[in-house]
Amino acid sequence: METDQLLVIGFIAIFSAASGYFKFLKPSGAFAAFFTGLFIWAGFGLRGLLLMGAFFITSSLLSRYKSKRKEHLGELHEKGSARDWAQVAANGGTAALAGLANFIAPDPVWLMVLAISIASANADTWASELGVLSKQQPVSIKSFKRVPSGTSGAVSGYGTLASAAGSLVIALIAGYMLSVEPVWVILVFIFGLAGSLLDTLLGAYLQAGFQCVRCHLPTEKLTHCSIPTKQISGFSRINNDAVNFISGLTVAIMGMALYNIL
Repeated sequence: METDQLLVIGFIAIFSAASGYFKFLKPSGAFAAFFTGLFIWAGFGLRGLLLMGAFFITSSLLSRYKSKRKEHLGELHEKGSARDWAQVAANGGTAALAGLANFIAPDPVWLMVLAISIASANADTWASELGVLSKQQPVSIKSFKRVPSGTSGAVSGYGTLASAAGSLVIALIAGYMLSVEPVWVILVFIFGLAGSLLDTLLGAYLQAGFQCVRCHLPTEKLTHCSIPTKQISGFSRINNDAVNFISGLTVAIMGMALYNIL
């Protein structure tokens, strides 16, 4: 193995470890991030790694942005801002698989899978982290009623704009750094935004929802007020991580199909 390759692997390891040290990732998340970065670098080189880095850095910083106003989300969400291996796999797993596939059987289509999956993850993350700061409560796409900020399956104008911005940032970076053609920059943006919207739809109808039997708060947690919660919607095996992975993979496959057709 050449020296420059060892340096890149060392950089990925240090970056992953530092992310764990600064509490952006849990230890299992740092471990998963190392292999995610390794596969992306193997398939797409440093430019692919930097595209993934743009998602990780912005999403990590946004998770800390106005954290005091987001403290109530701890009562609603199953997990905190420090991501574990499942959250890393949910957001970066499709990109990692694209990197591995491009390493084994190089094809331009895998670049589209990489860009679309990261655009989708970024769109959803920006919507989640910024949408909860909206002064108005979001509307559930299932009941069309106002629900608490941070509720899965709910949308707001502010969150939708944040989602579009997150997808656009990745599409533009992909166009600049990876020489993606202008028409595909637009399509990456559209598919990325579609992935975020699909995530909302799956969150409303498939993701498991629970309710505290003591205080009656809707939540993603299996326990609340120190007692087990009651499932009131969705499928028990489908949590937010599963929804994130399914939505990102779905739009990436759709993009791959369109790329092969065109």
